Amino acid sequence: MLKLEIKATETFNNKTQEFTNIKATTLELEHSLVSLAKWEAKYQKPFLNDNNKTAEEMLDYIKLMTITQNVDPNVYVIISKNKEYMEKINNYITSPQTATKFYQNEKTEGNADAKPKKDNKIMTSEEIYYLMLSFQIPFECQKWHLNRLLTLIKICNIKERQQNGKGSKMSRRDILAQNNALNAARRKSMKSRG
Repeated sequence: MLKLEIKATETFNNKTQEFTNIKATTLELEHSLVSLAKWEAKYQKPFLNDNNKTAEEMLDYIKLMTITQNVDPNVYVIISKNKEYMEKINNYITSPQTATKFYQNEKTEGNADAKPKKDNKIMTSEEIYYLMLSFQIPFECQKWHLNRLLTLIKICNIKERQQNGKGSKMSRRDILAQNNALNAARRKSMKSRG
């Protein structure tokens, strides 16, 4: 969770020609699957891609990340105009939030300058929820920092491939279907229900 201490400020609205006093506020933000899903529902496009978002889209995402209740809407105006606040939020969003490191191959291991291969697949919130279900990750993890959750999913995927053997072409679904068929055949041959 990111805590932002917003200082008390006075702003001027050019449209209304009025000054507004904004109280000091502690804003708590969480970059999570929950906030991602809400943003994608609103904009109907994937959040996790390389396309730059408009200032309005990014400000909406910050609002959706907010855990703090009853925040004065003017606080977000202050945040959007303050480079320091925006930098803290961007650093928080891009932070890995984990000690886990992945290496693509032996050439990248130990080489700090090596860049891992990038997966071109765009992932949406529904795909992440599917992966959580596939790997039986509890739904409480949807409130984790998103990068931490994605790391856990990647670890589950790697461990599953290791358990199935590197050359195995069977997916988790295929393995479960095969096991169900074998169990059904055993029950039939033994005339058992259990």
